[in-house]
Amino acid sequence: MTNKIQIMVVDDNQSTRENIRKLLELESDMDVAYEAASGEEALRKARISPPDIILMDINMPGMDGIAATEAISTEVEQSQIIVVSVQGEQEYLRRAMAAGAKDYLVKPFDGNELLECIRHIYAREQKRREKIVRVAPAKVSMGKIVTVFSTKGGVGKTTVATNLGAALGLDGKTKVGIIDLDLHFGDVALFLNIVPNTTIADLVQDIDHLDGSVLDNYMTRYKDNIRVLAAPFRPEQADSVNLNHLTTIIKEMQYNYDYIIIDTSPTFSEMMLSVLDMSDMLVVITSQDLPTLKNVRLCLEILESLNYSEDKVKVILNRAKSLGGLNVRDAEELLQRKLLTLMPSDGKTVVSAVNQGMPFIVSNPKSQIAQSLFELANFILSSRGDVKRESEPEANSNNGITAFGWMGYRAF
Repeated sequence: MTNKIQIMVVDDNQSTRENIRKLLELESDMDVAYEAASGEEALRKARISPPDIILMDINMPGMDGIAATEAISTEVEQSQIIVVSVQGEQEYLRRAMAAGAKDYLVKPFDGNELLECIRHIYAREQKRREKIVRVAPAKVSMGKIVTVFSTKGGVGKTTVATNLGAALGLDGKTKVGIIDLDLHFGDVALFLNIVPNTTIADLVQDIDHLDGSVLDNYMTRYKDNIRVLAAPFRPEQADSVNLNHLTTIIKEMQYNYDYIIIDTSPTFSEMMLSVLDMSDMLVVITSQDLPTLKNVRLCLEILESLNYSEDKVKVILNRAKSLGGLNVRDAEELLQRKLLTLMPSDGKTVVSAVNQGMPFIVSNPKSQIAQSLFELANFILSSRGDVKRESEPEANSNNGITAFGWMGYRAF
């Protein structure tokens, strides 16, 4: 059976993308693998998973189709670009071909003309590949998925998820997307003092049109580089989100964020198991009381039965050294697992931060509990090879807040 021609449609007009998709989906030898609403999004997706053919519009905000064509032709040689535009002037044709386009179609065009052009360009490229040995370019890493999980409620998952997201994005450049997957009673927005206009329940109504620009419309801004996909406003809206929706959303977020932090509910539902499978790292949270340790021990046994390695599953102890709890050595023996990070018991700092709607890594970065979160963030950063955040703050005379080494940490 012949492989289908993998196609990416790039146009800032959603209706145009839909019409082209509908036309191509009727063809047994073609598959619309991706859509993009901008030149930047097209370049990012082509770097990660190069399609065979790219249908590229010219007039788009930001990076236009000519610039995107030139960048993709240089970096992703295996993707062949056909420019489709309302601009019929000879100058646009000349610029497009000089940028690396293989053909140029003027809108509106006949459907058969487009199909014939795609097949011709694809066949010509296949013949060329048969004659030479090609070296594939290095792949660009997709966003890393870090899921914060526990089978026991009330152990601090949301506290860890929000502070971890803030710590990873502290440089103002690293793009962090936080998903509140406690669909019935999620509190991520509350912890960050943001008021979402839309939630994941709204996004799934637009799932068939999902691309980077559509996703951005449903993400709530915490900082320019840190965005939140909020839980539904009402518990009954949780049922509108299904497994296919969630898989599509997470994959799209991987194209648009360096790190995706997922806050979860304490269940092993089918949806949750799929999220755990997709995750690059699971941060399992426990505390020192015996019932929680018992539940987390069972959780780790289930994860082990799913063939999750110890490199993927990391356990952190929250409220360490709390009065009446088991000591760290006893906790590790019971769990049969070394603890990655110890978060000290500091109710005053945590409660104050929650009531302010400000992560404690921002409100009180010198505290021991904040330092433990920086330790966790640095572990995640180093596992991907990114630049670490400095854990020891220094005074910032400009704003009275602390600064973190090379980052020039500013008050949020």
